[in-house]
Amino acid sequence: MSNPFVRIVEPLDPKQPLKKFFNLSKLEDARYAHLPFSVRVLLEAAIRNCDEFLVKKADVENILNWKVVQHKNIEVPFKPARVILQDFTGVPAVVDFAAMRDAVKKLGGDPEKINPVCPADLVIDHSIQVDFNRRSDSLQKNQDLEFERNKERFEFLKWGSQAFKNMRIIPPGSGIIHQVNLEYLARVVMDQDGYYYPDSVVGTDSHTTMIDGLGVLGWGVGGIEAEAVMLGQPISMVLPEVVGYKLLGNPQPLVTSTDIVLTITKHLRQVGVVGKFVEFFGPGVAQLSIADRATIANMCPEYGATAAFFPVDDISIGYLIQTGRDKEKVMCTKKYLEAVGMLRDFKNSSQDPDFTQVVELDLSTVVPCCSGPKRPQDKVAVSDMKKDFETCLGAKQGFKGFQIAPDQHNSIVKFNFEGCDFELAHGSVVIAAITSCTNTSNPSVMLGAGLLAKKAVEAGLTVKPYIKTSLSPGSGVVTYYLRESGVMSYLSQLGFDVVGYGCMTCIGNSGPLPEPVVRAITQGDLVAVGVLSGNRNFEGRVHPNTRANYLASPPLVIAYAIAGTVRIDFEKECLGTNASGKKIFLKDIWPTRNEIQAVERQFVIPGMFKEVYQKIETVNESWNALEAPSDKLYTWNPKSTYIKSPPFFDGLTLALQIPKTIEDAYVLLHFGDSVTTDHISPAGNIARNSPAARYLTSRGLTPREFNSYGSRRGNDAVMARGTFANIRLVNKFIDKQGPQTVHFPSGETLDVFDAAQRYKQAGHPLIVLAGKEYGAGSSRDWAAKGPFLLGVKAVLAESYERIHRSNLVGMGVIPLQYLPGEDAGTLGLTGRERYTIVIPENLKPQMNVQIKLDTGKTFHAIMRFDTDVELTYFHNGGILNYMIRKMAS
Repeated sequence: MSNPFVRIVEPLDPKQPLKKFFNLSKLEDARYAHLPFSVRVLLEAAIRNCDEFLVKKADVENILNWKVVQHKNIEVPFKPARVILQDFTGVPAVVDFAAMRDAVKKLGGDPEKINPVCPADLVIDHSIQVDFNRRSDSLQKNQDLEFERNKERFEFLKWGSQAFKNMRIIPPGSGIIHQVNLEYLARVVMDQDGYYYPDSVVGTDSHTTMIDGLGVLGWGVGGIEAEAVMLGQPISMVLPEVVGYKLLGNPQPLVTSTDIVLTITKHLRQVGVVGKFVEFFGPGVAQLSIADRATIANMCPEYGATAAFFPVDDISIGYLIQTGRDKEKVMCTKKYLEAVGMLRDFKNSSQDPDFTQVVELDLSTVVPCCSGPKRPQDKVAVSDMKKDFETCLGAKQGFKGFQIAPDQHNSIVKFNFEGCDFELAHGSVVIAAITSCTNTSNPSVMLGAGLLAKKAVEAGLTVKPYIKTSLSPGSGVVTYYLRESGVMSYLSQLGFDVVGYGCMTCIGNSGPLPEPVVRAITQGDLVAVGVLSGNRNFEGRVHPNTRANYLASPPLVIAYAIAGTVRIDFEKECLGTNASGKKIFLKDIWPTRNEIQAVERQFVIPGMFKEVYQKIETVNESWNALEAPSDKLYTWNPKSTYIKSPPFFDGLTLALQIPKTIEDAYVLLHFGDSVTTDHISPAGNIARNSPAARYLTSRGLTPREFNSYGSRRGNDAVMARGTFANIRLVNKFIDKQGPQTVHFPSGETLDVFDAAQRYKQAGHPLIVLAGKEYGAGSSRDWAAKGPFLLGVKAVLAESYERIHRSNLVGMGVIPLQYLPGEDAGTLGLTGRERYTIVIPENLKPQMNVQIKLDTGKTFHAIMRFDTDVELTYFHNGGILNYMIRKMAS
C-alpha cells in the first residue's frame, strides 16, 4: 500500500525537485506545534514509513495525540535512520548475522537476504587496554598488543564489512564510538533515497544517548534489538512521557560540564525518569556548548532516562561547521529543520512545547563535585570528599559503605616501588585516568586539564610513580589540539601520556596495576581508589583492586593524582610545595574559564577535524594489512577461541513451538538490588581460577593469552562460562562476595557455570530472583544470552533496566516482575523453593501469571512482555528466530 501521507511530500528546494521531504507543517494539525521536539522526530519517522502494515495511520494519530495518551502505555513503532555498534557488542552481532545466514540456508531460504537495510557503522574502540603507561611509546605498544590479542576478531569484522552490504567499519585506533559519532558520523538531517528527514540512531551501547546533545535522537538498545532494526524491523516502544528539564542561569567560573552532569544525574535520579525522555529547554541551554550538551546527554543511562534530548539550534549548526562538515549540506540541514518546525531558539519561550512535567536547575548553583564511591548518581561536592570518604570507610557494606573496623581506618602499608619507599592507606589513589567519551569529547575540560597540568609542572608538583596515570582521547582531534596548544608535554610530565584511542579504563580495560601496589592493597585490605573522567564506577568495573572509584572532571583527575589520595580538603590542604617552599593549593593552579575559552577559540578549528576524519578508514596500517575471506557464508574455524558459531539456532524449524509451563525450576541465584550487566556478564579480565579460564586452558592457551571477556564475545563457550563470573557478585545463598552459588540437590557450593551445568544435565529448568534495577549498566546482549545458555527460563525481579529487559525478551527469557508492594521479603521467599510458572495459552501484554512453589504457596507476578510484538518474539523463541523464519519463508 502507498503511503497515505504522500500529500504532504514536496521538494525542499524547487530547483531540486527530486530532493523531497514530508512537510509536517502541511498536516494542518494544531497539536504538532505543542509536541516536544523529541516526539516530533518519532512522528516524522512514523509518517514517512507509514505503510498500514509495520506502521499504521493509527500510530501516527497516537503520536500526534501524545499529550492525551502519554500515560496510557500506548505502543508505537519507530524506525531509526541508522544503527551504530562498538566492537564488544558488534562482534556478537556480526556472529549472529553470519549464523543467521547459515540458518536461513538450512531452512531453504536465500542467505544473502540477511543484510543491514539501514546504514550501520561499527566502531572498534573497546579492545585496547592500558598495558603500558607513563612512557612515550605507550600508544604504539598498547596498539600492537591490541592487534596481537584480537587479530582473529578483527579479521572476522573485516570479513563482515565486505560480506554484508550497508555496513561500515571504523578501524581500531580511530577513537571512541560516541565521540566519532558526534564529530563525524552524525548527519543531523539525513539525505537518503531522495528524501530529507531527521537523523536518528540506536546503538548497541547505552551511551549512544550522547548524540542527543547534537539534536540527533538516539538511545541504546540490546544487540539483539539492533540486529532486528538492521534487518528492517521497527522498534516497538511505549510512547514515552517527556520530562522538560529547564536550565536557567550561568555556571560559576570554576565549574565544569562534568560538575553539571553529575549534578543533573543525581537530580534526575531523585525525580525518577526511568523509561522517559528528558528534553532540555530554557535560556540556560544557550550557555552550553554542544560538547557540554553531549556530556550531559552521555550520562543519560546513569539518570535512567531513555533519551536526553537537546533540540537543534544555531549553536548546533555552528558545531557542524566547526567540525568540518560540508557547508552546503549544513545549510540544507538548517533549511529543512526550519521548514518542519524542528529548529529551536532556547531564548524564545513561545517555542516551549508541552511536557509531562517540568523540573528546573539553576546552573549558578552547581559546585565542583565527583560521584562515588560505587555509583554514578552518588554525587559528592569536592569540598566534602574527605569527610564523605571517611564516613564511607566505617559505614555498613553497601553503595556508600565499606565496613572497615574503626581501628583500621588509619592503617598504612609500606612498600617499595622501583627502588623507592612509599606508603599506601585507605583512600590512596592508584588509578588516575582521563578517559571516556563523556569528557574527552569536550575541549573545555580537556584543555582545562592541560592548562592545570602546565601550571602544576611549573609549580614543581609531581605525581607519585606508582599511580597508574593514563590519557585515552576519544579521537585524534583531541591529541591534535592538546599538542598544538602546547599543553601535551606538561600532561606527559605528570604521567598522562596518550595510551590509546578507545574506552579503556572507563569499561574496565585499565590493565594491570604494579605488583608491589597490588600486594600492599591486599596486605592491608585497603580501600584503594580509582579516579576517572568516565561515566560508570560500579564496584568491580574499573579494576578488581580499586574498591572505591570516583567520577571526576579531567582537571580533578589530575588534581587527585597529584594529591595521591581522596582524603584531602583542597580548600585547606595544599597539593605540595614549590622549590622555594611555598605551599601550592589547587586554587593556585586551576585555570579560569576565560583562559580555557581563549585557548579553545585559537586551537579547536575545522581544519583539525577534516584532517583527522578524511583518512579515518585507511590510516591504520595494521588494519589495512589484515586479510579476510571473501565468501558470503562465513567459514567457521573449529580451532578458534574467539569466533564460534553459536548454538542459538540449532534445531530451528519453520513451525512455531507452543510455550510451555515452567515446572519445578530451581533458583540459580538470589540477588538484591542494582545487579548490573557488569555482574551478569563482566567485560574485564578472565580470572585464572574461573570456568572460562579452565576452558581456554583446555584449548591450549596460557593465562597471558586469555584476553578479556569483552574481547571473546564472539565465542559462546567462553561467554556462557563467564556469565555471573564477576568477583564482586553478591548472591544471598553465599556468605561472601564471589561468582559462586549453591547446587541444592547436592548441597555443594560451586562456580555458577558448573552448578548450571549440573542442573541442565539433570533436566532441571532455572530461574533467577532479583531486587530493583536488575540489569542496570551497559547494554550487553550477553547479559541475556549467557543466562539463556545456562538454562535460565525466567527472571523474577522488582524492576528492570529498560535495555536489559528488552534483551531478555529478545532471547526468549521471561522477565517477571513482582506485583506492586511485593518482593521476595514480603512473600517470604528464600530461593530454596522450587518454582512452577504457569504459562497460559492466550498470552497478553503485561498479564499476571501464577507462580506455584513446592511448599504449597502460590502468588502472582507480572509477565513483562510489554507489547504484542514482544509476545510474537516470545512465541518464536526470541527475536532472531522470528527474523530467520520470516526470511526463510
